[in-house]
Amino acid sequence: MSKNKGLSRPPPEESLDAAKLELGEEFQDAECLLISEVKVLLEAQYDGRKDDKEISSVFMKTLEYVQKFSRYTNRDTIKEVRALLKPTNLEPFECAQLGNLCCSEYEEAKSLIPSIGDKISDEDLDSLLKQMDSLKKYQG
Repeated sequence: MSKNKGLSRPPPEESLDAAKLELGEEFQDAECLLISEVKVLLEAQYDGRKDDKEISSVFMKTLEYVQKFSRYTNRDTIKEVRALLKPTNLEPFECAQLGNLCCSEYEEAKSLIPSIGDKISDEDLDSLLKQMDSLKKYQG
């Protein structure tokens, strides 16, 4: 006999597939952030609450995660990455994925983010990735 009898979830109404940009209704108009942007937001919130004894462990673990995996540390660099991604014909989710994954080759980017498919030429994607990589290397 199942312990969760009566607590099972109903089947999803739609099939979700990030590779096809099928993210669900709640993500239709959502803006997707880079991990680096989340880091800036959480650090600002933490700085305002350092002396607060009520900072949750979830908040602290999330802050540690974004600090560890943030690809861009300088706010100006983050703005430059956003500026590079903005004029592309890509969806916000795809832009965030490119900014977070920091692929070095366009083949890798297209493999990890299949939805970009034919939205951007290999040459343009390669150029974009190289520009983003140079920002990552030379941030101060």
